[in-house]
Amino acid sequence: MQFIDLHAQQKRIRNKIEENIKRVLDHGQYIMGPEVKQLEEKLAQFVGTKYAVAVASGTDALLIPLMAYGVGRGDAVFTTPFTFIATGEVIQLLGAEPVFVDIQPDTFNIDPNHLEAVIKKTKKQGKLKPCGIIPVDLFGQPADYDEIDALAREHDLFVLQDAAQSFGAIYKGKRACSHAEAAGTSFFPAKPLGGYGDGGMIFTNSNELHAKLTSIRIHGKGSNKYDNVRIGVNGRLDTLQAAILLAKMEIFAEEIELRQTVAKRYQEGLQPPAKAPYVKEYNVSAWAQYSLLHPRRDTVMAQLNKQGIPAAIYYPTPLHLQEAFVHLGYQEGDFPISEEVADRIFSIPMHPYLTGEDQDKIVDIINSCPL
Repeated sequence: MQFIDLHAQQKRIRNKIEENIKRVLDHGQYIMGPEVKQLEEKLAQFVGTKYAVAVASGTDALLIPLMAYGVGRGDAVFTTPFTFIATGEVIQLLGAEPVFVDIQPDTFNIDPNHLEAVIKKTKKQGKLKPCGIIPVDLFGQPADYDEIDALAREHDLFVLQDAAQSFGAIYKGKRACSHAEAAGTSFFPAKPLGGYGDGGMIFTNSNELHAKLTSIRIHGKGSNKYDNVRIGVNGRLDTLQAAILLAKMEIFAEEIELRQTVAKRYQEGLQPPAKAPYVKEYNVSAWAQYSLLHPRRDTVMAQLNKQGIPAAIYYPTPLHLQEAFVHLGYQEGDFPISEEVADRIFSIPMHPYLTGEDQDKIVDIINSCPL
């Protein structure tokens, strides 16, 4: 059994993928070829934004907007400690400081109530200048953007949506990547829309921001490749990856629907003490992972593995307790919800092609695990 079955997906679209790759090989434009522009247009239309900017990775999809906003030393960017390191890493790479905010116990997304308190505390301390917020749409469910955007307006902060796991999700009728002035997603192979290598996309409706993003993506390019108007990065998406993603987009909407079916089967079958994921009534999750809580997580995972069923922990150690951020001065107990969730959470197979029979087997093992 596969944790994420990319082979089943590939069988459906192998001919289209090979056709698209052949087209790239024929025209030979491996860097910024026409497929990159086609993918940008297709994804911007899907999301409902004016612009999409293809980049080399999901990390670049966060780093480049921060560079466009001018984030640097002395700035504070608020985010969650319960996420992959890239979210905090990009802040620190620019010399700014990630200021962590605890999560909601049900969605695992950043808690707007805690966020407001931390913003006010940081302002009062006066050591850092608050400049932005990076909410993370964890496991595929969008964060609470109405509340977050209201706080951002009140305190004059930008919002950068980390939608690495939520491409294809919906928040109050709008697609993920359209809920902030800038949003970034990832095409890492395990993501809902995954390529066959690294890749990412930035979304915005801002003309000014778009001009900066496209410049920074190619070494701060101005009118030509040797006219550098700012410091940038080598952040381009390969044409071959764009060609593969164009093929995958043809079945992507259907796959998101299939993920809902898989999630519903789990929801209906799992019993306490396993706690299934909670999705708010106005949200549609992209189900990048299906993560549940269990008081005997290690025992359950051992039983699953014994039966050849893969399971994984996202994320075993919150960022504030990792060595890369030790200089920030956080201690164990500073973010109790994140720490408690990290001790109990684990993820089970989730992909559009997971059969009911396989799900029944997974559910039976979890439900029968002795307390």
